[in-house]
Amino acid sequence: MTHHDYATLLSNEPTEDVSENVDLTLESLLGDKKGVTLDTPHGGSLVVHEDGHTYSYSYGQTGIPGLVRNRYAVACAAFAGIGGVSFGYDQGVISNVLVMKDFLARWPISPWEKGLMTAVLELGALFGAITSGILADKYSRRHSIFFASIIFCLGSGLQCGAQSLNDLIIGRAIGGFGVGALSMLSPLYIAEISPPELRGSLMALEQLAIVLGVVFGFWTGFFTRNMAGSASWRIPLALQLLPGISLCLGCFVLPPSPRLLVLRGRIDDARRILAKLRLRTPDEAKEDPLIQLELLEMQINVALVRHGMNLKDGFSREAWTTLFGREYVRRTLIGIMIMFFQQWSGINALLYYGPTLVESIGMRGNTVTLLVSGGIGIVQFLAVIPAIILLDRWGRKPLLKGGSAIMSLSHFLIAVLIYMFQDDWGSNTVAAWVAVFCTYTFTAAYGMSLGPIGWVLPSEVFPLSMRSKGVSLSTASNWINNFLIGLITPPLMEISPAATFMIFACACFGAYLWSTYVVPETAGVSLEEMDTVFGSEAGREDCKRKFELERELGLHDLIRSLLASDAIGQE
Repeated sequence: MTHHDYATLLSNEPTEDVSENVDLTLESLLGDKKGVTLDTPHGGSLVVHEDGHTYSYSYGQTGIPGLVRNRYAVACAAFAGIGGVSFGYDQGVISNVLVMKDFLARWPISPWEKGLMTAVLELGALFGAITSGILADKYSRRHSIFFASIIFCLGSGLQCGAQSLNDLIIGRAIGGFGVGALSMLSPLYIAEISPPELRGSLMALEQLAIVLGVVFGFWTGFFTRNMAGSASWRIPLALQLLPGISLCLGCFVLPPSPRLLVLRGRIDDARRILAKLRLRTPDEAKEDPLIQLELLEMQINVALVRHGMNLKDGFSREAWTTLFGREYVRRTLIGIMIMFFQQWSGINALLYYGPTLVESIGMRGNTVTLLVSGGIGIVQFLAVIPAIILLDRWGRKPLLKGGSAIMSLSHFLIAVLIYMFQDDWGSNTVAAWVAVFCTYTFTAAYGMSLGPIGWVLPSEVFPLSMRSKGVSLSTASNWINNFLIGLITPPLMEISPAATFMIFACACFGAYLWSTYVVPETAGVSLEEMDTVFGSEAGREDCKRKFELERELGLHDLIRSLLASDAIGQE
């Protein structure tokens, strides 16, 4: 269930009574209905919470039963999640390509060129992520996903057909643009079509798709590495086309985003698509109170965003510099720094240069090296699953602290072992396998902390009117730091593998200190309460405006009628 606050307004002024801003008729009706669950048609429910000011609603069950019941929305989300597979596959496949015999025989690249070939994808992704936000609102989510998929396919085609190293680098830059756009568009689309009680599960599907793509990409390269000639590396690069083409074709059958239809004033079309996603007929949608409620909430959110845009044009300098003003700077830095620490933890260095890094800790032989580094992706995939459950149960802060501490210790031990035994790994196989074990503990800790939380925190800390800009800035931080990691890791490994892991250890220790003393706990905190968490009133105007819109558009009247109907039914 999602949580919606429609009557609570924050105030630091003792003379202002919150109840003065509350619809008195609604408040009076709520007096006898606090903490009551109201059943709605087709298996839904509306809950009025104990405080009398908040409500939540659900179309049905959560978990596996809910996923089975909402099969159409799940199928659409899964198809959109192919964008995550494309993103992950590209990350996973490059680590094998960089060590294939035919590839190195054709183009014996230096560490700097190896870093450039990897990092150029992140640079393209940075521009793709920024551009996609504009395209998504100007055109549509589906059309933007289609365009991004076409760009990704063009880049993939250039890579698999490359006749020179420059062709490969240009192909990765073009493909990176598509990857960056899909990394923004797919989660956005999934969030906007998901029923509230399943939104978290379906968003987790995107994260799982990314890691699954990493695993598929790596092991595809592993099984083609011994093929004769250029087929060993062209085939895995060509297979990138499959998810890209599938997503292109899927865009013709995916429904448009109901929220975007509301943004364009097409309310009837939005109701029709929402009914299809929630498995209602058009006639049932007109009578279903939850469809009406969700549609009203979309209208309210759109009005809030437009209100914010009227105050500060989204393309103006002021709109972005506001993020660094006194009210928002702490939130902005949290979004930027969580992505900084996510990348400087060293996870993508392991994904991009797994075989190279594994060789530095004493593993010898292509098969052993690739098997060990391939296990990194599998461990990360498995670690994401418990993280989905524990994020809300334990909270963000404990997972960040514990994960950062384990990651720092793992990197530190690897650095020490490399420093002590790098000249004689053959006589110290136990030390080598201890280092391998440390890479796995690091990966598991990452998969349960910085990995998923890096995408959660930025979406939580900003008020509605600044959320899109704040998340965009956070995503830009991710790709910039991803670019830097991809660029400098090979030269650093050439200079000193031990120093490279020590840098990652220091970054993870910095993440531990930062998460301990700077990051607030945001699990279970509503938008209005977020101001209290950060000691500011940045969201107060949003809250007031939202309350006014709820009254003007009839959301309060809708809930009041539901409560009245239930009261009559019980008499």
